Amino acid sequence: MKPTILILCTGNSCRSHLAEGILRRALGDDFTVASAGSKPAGYVHPLGIKAMAEIGIDISGHRSKHLEEFLGQDIETVITVCGNADQACPMFPGQVNRHHWGFDDPAHATGSEEEQMAVFRRVRDEIRDVFESYASGRKDQDAMAKTAHPMAAQACSDGRQDQSKVRPA
Repeated sequence: MKPTILILCTGNSCRSHLAEGILRRALGDDFTVASAGSKPAGYVHPLGIKAMAEIGIDISGHRSKHLEEFLGQDIETVITVCGNADQACPMFPGQVNRHHWGFDDPAHATGSEEEQMAVFRRVRDEIRDVFESYASGRKDQDAMAKTAHPMAAQACSDGRQDQSKVRPA
């Protein structure tokens, strides 16, 4: 079973969807990545969809979801991307990890559409930096775990430490 990473925000209309799309692409098929909100807005922000399309990620099929949809699922990691969601975040079954990385809410940007898009791009790029770094670390961690198990089994054959690997001083 693939580990599930849930990204939470208050409205689940923008930041959490940006992070979900970026993390899903960065991690590939070895993880399930989803997002939700404590007070979902009921839509995914059109400028968020546009900002993600600029970097080749399609989130137009995403929908705004309430975190309660995930309370019965095993969630390995919860990542909150806004302070309100961090404070409202419950524990989930199977939860092992919890991270909080706060970002400005581009949905509050004002001005012309181009001025708003500049804010969406900045926040998208900040989220991309953090979540691609996180994905790289998770991939390295998983690769090490997969390599360590066969090595440990080889070193401890028949319940005894492999004597050829340990020499008395």
